[in-house]
Amino acid sequence: MHVIDDAGSFTSPDEGAGNHWIEQLRAPDLSVGTYSIPRGGADDQVPHTEDEIYVVTAGHATLEAGRQRAQVGPGSVIYVPAGEVHRFTGITADLAALVLFAPAEGARGSGAG
Repeated sequence: MHVIDDAGSFTSPDEGAGNHWIEQLRAPDLSVGTYSIPRGGADDQVPHTEDEIYVVTAGHATLEAGRQRAQVGPGSVIYVPAGEVHRFTGITADLAALVLFAPAEGARGSGAG
């Protein structure tokens, strides 16, 4: 067993950065981390080579993926398949999301958080 402290807690990005990512657990077939974007911030991620699940723990935004858009907030759970272009926009309150990658982020090649 492994208890992941502070998973899903908002973390302010470093000065000048638009968002903050921290990986909190890594195993061969799974990685877990927290993605934080401040109110009004920018989500500059690129598609990943792994499947993702986002569990929004704080904040409000729109998640855009292809031609789909969904309003998200605390309790929203979103699946994004590997390779799908997606990003959070219209961030109206500090956003934090627990992110689960399967297999572990980067295990299938290049991709950024």
